[in-house]
Amino acid sequence: MTLEILTADSLSPLRHGFFTRRGGASSGVFAGLNCGTGSSDQADVVAINRGRVADALGVAPDSLVSVNQIHSPDVVEVNAPLHDKPRADAMVTATPGIALSILTADCQPVLFADTEAGVIGAAHAGWRGALDGVLEATLDAMEALGAKREETKAVIGPSISQRAYEVGPEFMDEFMADDPENARFFANGNGDRLQFDLQGFGLHRLRRAGINQAEWTRHCTYSDQNRFYSYRRSVHSKEADYGRLISVIRL
Repeated sequence: MTLEILTADSLSPLRHGFFTRRGGASSGVFAGLNCGTGSSDQADVVAINRGRVADALGVAPDSLVSVNQIHSPDVVEVNAPLHDKPRADAMVTATPGIALSILTADCQPVLFADTEAGVIGAAHAGWRGALDGVLEATLDAMEALGAKREETKAVIGPSISQRAYEVGPEFMDEFMADDPENARFFANGNGDRLQFDLQGFGLHRLRRAGINQAEWTRHCTYSDQNRFYSYRRSVHSKEADYGRLISVIRL
């Protein structure tokens, strides 16, 4: 099966893609293009999958760089292939031939580009990272390389949608403590449960930071099992583990 790669016109002509699970070599609960080296999938099979992604982006496998994601606001500048993954949740570069990759399974993968300045970024923005400022930190790091936020565009890839993202009142309390206006990103659910709009919050933070353009591809990871991995769906299905989707951008 060929790879399925979702792209955004706003990031063209840069090579990029939000890869679905289709077209990979993994099997079982990981069936498809599992690119998560931290999963319990076979390491050699994950390497095959990542090699297919590198080929699709036209880079060597070691130029498909990633970080040890920890739900932080931390950003690293990448100028060469990384032999040891730093602990961070976003990367920026102005170096041609480096492909920045983010792994997700419900959290937001966000790809950034200032095509005029030749600066790109990629961020892993779950609720904690987004609340703590990883999106704004990525824009700051891009500006340090010569980008302008008013010229930068960002696209949020496949991630869990509000109708599938049920949370408790204590979750909402953290957002209300940050800004009472964050109440707009919550809808009433069953009983004391709430439904959180992760992408709405991400778009709000990006636009408030002064970005030129921000959008979501409008793909929900939880609701489309044939195309996407989902951590929450794996928990509800009582599966032992789950695959990780990969999202990539390069100069």
